[in-house]
Amino acid sequence: MAIDIGPIGIFSGHLNLQPSAVAGSVVRELEELGYGAVWIPESAGKEVFTHCATLLAATSRIAVVPAIANVWARDPMAMANAARTLREAYGERFVLGVGIGHRPSVELRGHRYERPLASLRAYLAAMKDAPFRWPEPVPQVPILVGALGPRMLELSATAADGAIPYLVTVGHTRQARAIMGDDAFLAPEQAVVLTEDAETARRVAREHAATYLLLGNYRRSLRRQGWSSADLNAGGSDALIDALVAWGSPAAVAERVQAHREAGADHVAIQVLGPHHGFSAWSYASLERAELRRGELDLPLDAYRALAAVFD
Repeated sequence: MAIDIGPIGIFSGHLNLQPSAVAGSVVRELEELGYGAVWIPESAGKEVFTHCATLLAATSRIAVVPAIANVWARDPMAMANAARTLREAYGERFVLGVGIGHRPSVELRGHRYERPLASLRAYLAAMKDAPFRWPEPVPQVPILVGALGPRMLELSATAADGAIPYLVTVGHTRQARAIMGDDAFLAPEQAVVLTEDAETARRVAREHAATYLLLGNYRRSLRRQGWSSADLNAGGSDALIDALVAWGSPAAVAERVQAHREAGADHVAIQVLGPHHGFSAWSYASLERAELRRGELDLPLDAYRALAAVFD
């Protein structure tokens, strides 16, 4: 299914921690700056479909995409029909991102994390068969899958419309395009730190990557790309951190985004990191840290504006 959300978007966990009026105002500015989409993660904060609905209602052109709506949070009929409802109301501005999540987040919900590939395949099939009481035609919603490994990437191209790989390198984007073929939509996330000070950039990047580098699926993905155990351990080697998180001037970040595009990405979702960059800095088992830091979290509006200028 055709997806037209432009080449550049913003991935933001910051918006989950803001009052709805503030989040809506920020996304309106992203819209005016020319970004094609805003990507909204789902964790222990706002419920992702209602959050998307408030942001869509506050804007007029920008697309809003869950990245990702966790399949353990709702049954296939609820997922499919929530997506159809938003697609009917907002048309091509809503695209559905779904995923199986990670063991810690799934167990936080009281579920057992098992057979992720088979579970997601069955879930996607059940979504397609879910009944929806609506005058014909039933709204058709493009589905993107949070995918890293080869089999999950293949599933995203055959049972869905594409993939949303998270915390990946340009090399992964190139491999993903080869696995998925030419027609599937590929939208990697790219974390960035807007500073030219290497020590500061890598400190912020390591804080961001710390939890992910403990998770098996990310470690396996990076090992498949040729990174060693030494690269993955002790906070990540400088080479790995630099490959995962772009840092420097807006122009340097634009070069990394262009590299993803040349490697086969249709769209790149930029995640701006900073000293207080959101819930990627705390573990799933330590929710109280997010509560304590809530007042410190700043929306990086200046960074969004600076990056928009280099993409004009």
